[in-house]
Amino acid sequence: MAASIEMATLGGGCFWCLEAVFEQMTGVESVISGYCGGSTENPDYEAVCSGRTGHAEVVQLTFDPRRCDFRQILEVFFAAHDPTTLNRQGNDVGSQYRSVIFFHSPEQEEVARSVIAELAREARWARPVVTEVLPVATFFPAENYHQQYFRRNGDQPYCVYVVSPKLATFRKRFAERFKGNR
Repeated sequence: MAASIEMATLGGGCFWCLEAVFEQMTGVESVISGYCGGSTENPDYEAVCSGRTGHAEVVQLTFDPRRCDFRQILEVFFAAHDPTTLNRQGNDVGSQYRSVIFFHSPEQEEVARSVIAELAREARWARPVVTEVLPVATFFPAENYHQQYFRRNGDQPYCVYVVSPKLATFRKRFAERFKGNR
């Protein structure tokens, strides 16, 4: 029997974008923006943005695998960012914006590698997927002002021009997984 709640830790550019998408996905119970994969204890936004801590901006999700499984989480993840650009998403440049899956179990690692191999076979993008697949490291929640950023700042220019289009894509492409349709 599957666990009642699982965790996923994903980096795909600015955490505001992934947070906004996953907050609206059926089966996702919580989304926390934060930092993972670096060498500094308790990093803050300024240190992570410097590129010297080694952390990626990530979201850590808790989800109910009976309502959405890890493969479905990854399908949305790969649709919500460009996994072919090394250390960047759009105008956000630096290793903190890398595409990365921090797996929490051998099963998650297997699913992640399988999905990436499928994407490579499909040649969905002109360039290869550069998403890293790594064991989860210590996760540090981001500062409070980063949490639920889009929900609180939806009219901010970055949200209007970068986050909103990603949400629109999610709602159209994954309508059956959108909480608003339940």
